Amino acid sequence: MNGAETLFANSLGAMPLIAILRGLTPAEAKDVGEVLCEKGFRLIEVPLNSPDPLRSIRILSTVLEGRAMIGAGTVLAGSDVSVVAKAGARLIVAPNFDPDVVRLAREAGLAALPGVMTPSEAIAALNAGASGLKLFPAEALGPPFVSALRAVLPPEARLVPVGGIGPQSMADYWRAGAAGFGVGGALYRPGKALNAIAESASAFVDRARELMRDASSRETQPRAG
Repeated sequence: MNGAETLFANSLGAMPLIAILRGLTPAEAKDVGEVLCEKGFRLIEVPLNSPDPLRSIRILSTVLEGRAMIGAGTVLAGSDVSVVAKAGARLIVAPNFDPDVVRLAREAGLAALPGVMTPSEAIAALNAGASGLKLFPAEALGPPFVSALRAVLPPEARLVPVGGIGPQSMADYWRAGAAGFGVGGALYRPGKALNAIAESASAFVDRARELMRDASSRETQPRAG
């Protein structure tokens, strides 16, 4: 793994949430980023269809350096990879799997999280060198699909459901084998007050910590027999 892939794996392991800030403006980037980091988020993504996304990425990567990994989302073209890397992004996220985007991300020393919806896409993305798999749209697939996909993928493959994820829906995906979650509209939307973002962030982080504690507890319980 390159440095960004290691950072992605460690960040997801420490707090299995990716904040998707679609619609974020540069004017609010610092305050929103600080609130999310303070609440416990370690992965923050700015989709490229947001207003002036490169500036927001640059602000977040500077303000949160050493505290959070900043990514660019909705990266649809290979030509975008070098541009967002120069802005400070270390994670490339997409709603689809494009082998060129994954290849160029790896060549640039970035982590890549392409979107997949089928076993064929998932295996092809892993073979191309994806750092993890964005399962999208998760709400159309559900936890049983995660469980079925998990059964045929390598144990180390990281599945990250995205789409319609809320604090109450996380447990079923987690137990089915999700390694983390991308959270968008339930966490942030344009015009949402900062205190409301903080409340939503706390709800997600509290739930994630609860799930991690439960998993740790199960792993340490002695087996019967």
